[in-house]
Amino acid sequence: MRKPGNWMQLPTDERILEVLHSSDLILSPAVIGKNIDKSREQVNRRLSVLVEYGLVVRIERGYYEIDADGVRYLEGDLDADSIEEGE
Repeated sequence: MRKPGNWMQLPTDERILEVLHSSDLILSPAVIGKNIDKSREQVNRRLSVLVEYGLVVRIERGYYEIDADGVRYLEGDLDADSIEEGE
C-alpha cells in the first residue's frame, strides 16, 4: 500500500510517477500531461515538487525520469511523509 506525503497532490503526483515508471522513458511535461489529461503547466509544477522530494530526476531542461525512490514509493516501500524537501 502506498504511503503518500502530506505535501503530495493526489492523484496527480501518483499518475505522473506511474507514467514515468511504466514507460521507462525520459519524458517531457507535455507528454506526461497528454497521458494523464492534465496541462503541461500543471504537470511541470508538480514535477518541480517531485524533484525537490527526490522521487523524480530532471535529466535536462524539460525532461524527467523517475528516481529509485519514486519506484520504491509506487511499490509501497517508501513512506513519502518521511522524505524531507531537498533530500
